[in-house]
Amino acid sequence: MTLLELEDSYHHGAEAPAVMGEYLPRLILTPLREVTPLEISQPAGVGFTLDGYLLSWQNWQLRIGFNHREGLVLHQVAFRDGERLRPVAHRLSFAEMVVPYRDASPDHYRRTAFDIGEWGLGFMTTSLTLGCDCLGEITYLDAVVHDSRGEPWTVPNAICVHEEDSGVLWKHVDERAGVEVRRQRRLVVSFHVTVANYEYLVYWRFYQDGNIECEVRATGILVTSHADAPGSRPANGTLVDDRTYAPFHQHFIVARLDLDIDGTGNTVYATESQPATAGGDDPYGLGLVVRNTPLRTEAEGKQDYSWDTQRAWKIVNNQVPNGLGTPVGYKLVPSAAFPPLLDPASPAYQRAEVIGHTLWVTPYHQDERWPCGDFPVQSEHDSGLAAWTAADRPIENTDVVLWYVFGIHHITRPEDWPVMPSDTVSFWLKPSGFFDRNPALDVPPSHPH
Repeated sequence: MTLLELEDSYHHGAEAPAVMGEYLPRLILTPLREVTPLEISQPAGVGFTLDGYLLSWQNWQLRIGFNHREGLVLHQVAFRDGERLRPVAHRLSFAEMVVPYRDASPDHYRRTAFDIGEWGLGFMTTSLTLGCDCLGEITYLDAVVHDSRGEPWTVPNAICVHEEDSGVLWKHVDERAGVEVRRQRRLVVSFHVTVANYEYLVYWRFYQDGNIECEVRATGILVTSHADAPGSRPANGTLVDDRTYAPFHQHFIVARLDLDIDGTGNTVYATESQPATAGGDDPYGLGLVVRNTPLRTEAEGKQDYSWDTQRAWKIVNNQVPNGLGTPVGYKLVPSAAFPPLLDPASPAYQRAEVIGHTLWVTPYHQDERWPCGDFPVQSEHDSGLAAWTAADRPIENTDVVLWYVFGIHHITRPEDWPVMPSDTVSFWLKPSGFFDRNPALDVPPSHPH
């Protein structure tokens, strides 16, 4: 408890910069633009039902959960296809969020946050407000976590459930049959967290055609530091105000996808598009071939995104054929994937080797929940996925868990200051042979107004 050293953040006693970091209307003294009211109403009520935490909408059924570390968790996600309730996922959640700051200055070189493993999204979940965070006919659910004494602590309006219009679902104009068009709706289950300076807004969206979209929006206040002199340009950040810069950084989010496509016996395939070679029956080289490679061990399950081949991953149940005789499956369609761009020997990488690959596939094990280890606080080495997958266990035709790494490679901008407009990223789970044909043919036409 002895003060050993005091670091002066303004070198050599330089005066503080004249920063204008305000964003509240009463403080920025800028006239607000005019915006006409936008109202969303459902006169006949919402189209979903909640029985406790069992949520049903259109053909979807799922259970809503919540805990202090992951925040919102979705359980037993299934789609009703005729008389059958077909499982799609056993459990969907975010298992880790790693945010390394890519600035070598004394202010930031130690800054690598584990927002889930160290802080806990449930603890940082904020209450939602109608008309601001959520618009329309909204149903809210409270969440209960524990405080520092182990006592129950309720977060009011922690989870938002609502329907949204999502544009055109399908359409065709035929010269004889005329126009057929269907509007698309989606069910949204969301929660918002405030992690110190940042807000993360998480949306799980379910569509009438069997698609699932996971979207994350990042907003809030940038971490900033001082530039050395007027007019200087920092090497590891962007100047956003007078002698003030925002360091470059990365947000790696690890989605834990415990999928059960029509049961637990699943195999993951890497699916890639390859061009044909000109010649023979294809003299112009127009053919496009899709190669599906089964991932049989954990070593093969370490996958990276490839733009060149449009690599994606299909989760297939080879024991269950669809009506066309091919195995049923869902496809993980990646986006917002980027490399760590870190020296593998660096402390930031050693503590979070999960960021080294876009996808990891493991066999389900009840004790394997946290990809950077159970206790990443002040850890020196990763004790999670990197340690588990060293055994190179088989992952073919078994109960698999996919760990998908996505997020924001944040090259900061002046436009992110003083409060950041939402930066939006997402990925999709799309049926790929799960149905025999378009499952949204039964969506009724909208009534013209």
